[in-house]
Amino acid sequence: MTAGIDTPDRRGRTGLDRHGRDLRGNPRVRVLDVEVLSCDWYVLRKTTFDYRRSDGRWSREQRETYDRGDGATLLLYNTDRGSVLLTRQFRLPAYVNGHPDGMLVETAAGLLDGDTAEEAVRREAAEETGCTIGTVEHVFDAYMSPGSVTERLHFFAAPYEATTLVEGKGGGGLADEGEDIAVLDLPFRTALGMIRSGGIADAKTIMLLQWAALDGPFRCTAG
Repeated sequence: MTAGIDTPDRRGRTGLDRHGRDLRGNPRVRVLDVEVLSCDWYVLRKTTFDYRRSDGRWSREQRETYDRGDGATLLLYNTDRGSVLLTRQFRLPAYVNGHPDGMLVETAAGLLDGDTAEEAVRREAAEETGCTIGTVEHVFDAYMSPGSVTERLHFFAAPYEATTLVEGKGGGGLADEGEDIAVLDLPFRTALGMIRSGGIADAKTIMLLQWAALDGPFRCTAG
């Protein structure tokens, strides 16, 4: 008996080896087998499939996919002040892969964990920044690392009021989940400059800031 397949894993899941077996959307792909390599918290699978190449030949392929669920992220902005609200926290994967200290500046974000994407960004904005937000705008969705990670990230933006920012009140993340998050209230132009200097190296944050400059709330002022 195998946890996550025949018996529940520590998140109560079974049948994790069946995910992706019934895909029929692409006639050039025939899924043959799905093997669960790990399901400690997220799920690592190895899928064997036949793929019909452009010249008509079939080739047998294997790929590993890391399934951590889908997520959502939110750019908080204030056009009157010309500012954005970002976070800074330690990211071990970035640290072990060359980031000087692993402290990344980011937009608020988190996994859906059973919520809708909009519910998730409202939850994460409250937990990470202490802000309760009004109307949110859905901007776009994107697969962030499609070569190996299944996650689809939903991108949102919403205004925030400076009066909701009270030093020491709210935000900071959840201590019982190991979060220790600083809130950064930055001029938008400063944030854009941090992309150029390397001070912001997080992909979702770069994407939202550039959207804000090109097609969003700062499109007329970012030049």
